[in-house]
Amino acid sequence: MRFFLGGMINTGFSYLLYLALNLVLPYRYAYLLAYMAGVVFAYWFNARFVFAVPLSWRGLFSYPLVYVVQYLVSALVLEGLIDRLGVNEQQAPLWVAAVMFPVTFMMSKLVLMWKRTTKRT
Repeated sequence: MRFFLGGMINTGFSYLLYLALNLVLPYRYAYLLAYMAGVVFAYWFNARFVFAVPLSWRGLFSYPLVYVVQYLVSALVLEGLIDRLGVNEQQAPLWVAAVMFPVTFMMSKLVLMWKRTTKRT
C-alpha cells in the first residue's frame, strides 16, 4: 500500500512537471526530465518508507539502473500511444504509468531488498 501511495504521489508530481515542461519543450524531452526527477523521488520514498532500506549515495546511484529499463519500455509505450494510436500527449503518460506500475514495483523490490540481504551475509 505504501508503494502505491508513493507511486501516486510520484506520478502526480512527475505528471505536473511533464505538463509544465511540455509547454516549452517537445514531449520527449519533457518526459525525460520529469522522469529523471521522479526516479530521485522514487528512490528516496521507496528506500525510506516502503522497504525500510537506509539511504546511501551508492543506493542513489545504483537504484536508477532499474529505471533505465523501465524508462526505455515506458518511452516506447509512450511513443506508440501518441504516434501510432493517436492518444493525446497530455493523457498518454497516465496510461504509461498504469501499465508500468506492477513492473516497477517488482524491479524496485528486487533491487532494494537484494541490497539489504547482501549486506547481512
